[in-house]
Amino acid sequence: MLAADAQVAGKRLGIRVDVVFADNNAIQQIHQLYQYVHAPAEERPLAIVVEAVKGEGMERLARNAAKAGIGWIVQQQGVGYIETLLKEGWRVPIGAVTVDEREIGRIQARQFQALLPHGGAVLFLQGPPDSSTTAARLDGLQDALKGSPITLKGALHGDWTEQSAKAAVTAWLRLKTSEATTLDLVGSQNDSMATGARKAFQELRKEWAKVPFTGCDGLPEGGRRQVDSGELKATIVKPTTTGPALELIAGTLTGKPFPAESLLQPCSYPALEKLAEAKR
Repeated sequence: MLAADAQVAGKRLGIRVDVVFADNNAIQQIHQLYQYVHAPAEERPLAIVVEAVKGEGMERLARNAAKAGIGWIVQQQGVGYIETLLKEGWRVPIGAVTVDEREIGRIQARQFQALLPHGGAVLFLQGPPDSSTTAARLDGLQDALKGSPITLKGALHGDWTEQSAKAAVTAWLRLKTSEATTLDLVGSQNDSMATGARKAFQELRKEWAKVPFTGCDGLPEGGRRQVDSGELKATIVKPTTTGPALELIAGTLTGKPFPAESLLQPCSYPALEKLAEAKR
């Protein structure tokens, strides 16, 4: 969806867009970006818009990009080196176009409260522990759940893929401690991991595959379709960031400054009011 948004925006703005996927491989991603940063001057891009697999190595690449006259725009919150680069005064677009990840956590907490008005136990699946996205979503969730009768069970991590979540839940179900656990809902920091968790339950604990599942990302043919079909009880729709990033990059060609941070707002699907009404 990010790729499609970038291509559509590029055509509208008259900007050529190269879309490169790293297949969730941090080393491969660094190699791909290195090729652009160190290309001959006439082949270098105006800017790189990147969603990093991991943070390691990105600051050095970003600085080298700026030295080469290439802008650097990230799509994740909490990327500390962006502030450092901005202070260094590079004359290229540098900044972040992101979704409010803490608000995603807060929305997820409100979904849990709508689905469990009297409280309950939630098995919660998170992204990689070193991810700023994981941390921000968890921070928002915990903040919004303060004083609530809802408890989070487990600290299971995946790498945002269905397979990783299935493996994490399978390993958890094989622990003796899981046998005495009660479970009222499964919450996941993305839709793919929610699907993986359900598959693990279907294989090893069928009764738990019937509890409500919630996710995040809300792609039209992903999470939103799963909500409409009943596979997920709710998801959170993340607006795409690539189109807005390209709009801002295009603006710099006419002298507009590139903002240090542009924060886009997510929303619940279905709306929180509908979730609460359905539960009543």
